[in-house]
Amino acid sequence: MPDIATLPPATRFIVWADESAALGVAFGEPLRARITNGIATLRLGPGEWLLLAPANWRPPRISPTMIDVSHRQIALEVSGPGADDTINAHCALDLHPSAFPVGMCTRTVFAKTEIVLWRTGTDTFRIEVARSCAPYVRACLDLAAPP
Repeated sequence: MPDIATLPPATRFIVWADESAALGVAFGEPLRARITNGIATLRLGPGEWLLLAPANWRPPRISPTMIDVSHRQIALEVSGPGADDTINAHCALDLHPSAFPVGMCTRTVFAKTEIVLWRTGTDTFRIEVARSCAPYVRACLDLAAPP
């Protein structure tokens, strides 16, 4: 049975241009996440990244291409054997490791909710979801998890 947990608060920015040099982090290739100095950058589109950092982190500067969304979202983690099957109960993506390997991330739909899904380990996924939708996503995950 997978473990479903709410992750600690984080600093989150949507970044609309490659600000890697200014922020001191690496920006990766499409649909991939990179971690530099404890800061993750998830490339969600041609010019869009989700930056995830510890709750007390502040960027050295904020440019017009950065939007702070720290309080808009929360993160859930689904981990352990069956994590992929639990998510697949409400998400049509192929989560087999050959199709969705460790480090891959994407914006998708889970049940009726938009999420960002990131495979952080072999049997571990991070779900970024709007704070107001988190109870619904958590309930769907709880119902889908095998006993």
